[in-house]
Amino acid sequence: MLDDIDAPDDIHPLFAGAPKSTEFRKLRKRLVQDVREAIDSYGMIEPGTRWLVCLSGGKDSYTLLAILHELQWRGLLPVDLLACNLDQGQPGFPATVLPEFLARMNVPHRIEYQDTYSVVTSKIPEGKTYCSLCSRLRRGNLYRIAREEGCSAVVLGHHRDDILETFFLNLFHGGRLATMPPKLLNEEGDLFVLRPLAHVAEADCDRFARAMNYPIIPCDLCGSQEGLQRVQVKALLDDWERRSPGRRQKMFRALTTVRPSHLLDPDLFDFLSLARNPERKGKPDGDRDGIPTLR
Repeated sequence: MLDDIDAPDDIHPLFAGAPKSTEFRKLRKRLVQDVREAIDSYGMIEPGTRWLVCLSGGKDSYTLLAILHELQWRGLLPVDLLACNLDQGQPGFPATVLPEFLARMNVPHRIEYQDTYSVVTSKIPEGKTYCSLCSRLRRGNLYRIAREEGCSAVVLGHHRDDILETFFLNLFHGGRLATMPPKLLNEEGDLFVLRPLAHVAEADCDRFARAMNYPIIPCDLCGSQEGLQRVQVKALLDDWERRSPGRRQKMFRALTTVRPSHLLDPDLFDFLSLARNPERKGKPDGDRDGIPTLR
């Protein structure tokens, strides 16, 4: 079904005016395949449910919106999609850009205004980073909106590079091995948080959104982005990628191939029950060979 991705009669409004170049068709096909792979691998689909697709106006969320509609258009995503933008009252936020774009693209949507910016600036000292509190407030509002709209999932535009950066942030600064999961159940147990772009490279999002000339809204309107630990980690990963092309993909693949018996967490792997067995002599050891792993 993906072989006819450039057919003239399958155009969703979000793809109107798409470049006809072979390079762009390959990019579009790769994005669709990567998103399908993530959706299938992590069991994201509950047929007949509704997804709240969170749209910030950045390149990643535009890519997410377009590819999900591409899959829905082709009958490969049997869920309803509701785009949502949360205007958090940041100074200079172009409030008309997304409503006009979504209306022009015939995309069902909800625009919500909640001045969380004033709350954040009143609680965070000047010069400190707003991101953590801002993110919590945003997430709470998105959960509320999802419930009001009868949605089963909040769908976010985090991509492969975001997941890698979060892993290294937790490693360097949090003292734990953890990252953003592609599929997460919220604490209340009534909503999934989904990241269908989990297998997508940030560079592909950038190429796609620029080629489609989507109206990008900058993510640094609050002025609280410079000097973030995430910026430092991103620069480190960029340097590794320049020195060894393909390094990001190899590290990401490592996150999908974990051997608890070769780490040090006694709550994850049952080291106490590990016993010698002479009959296993000559056979490989490890949790993938019948040795008990805790869940």
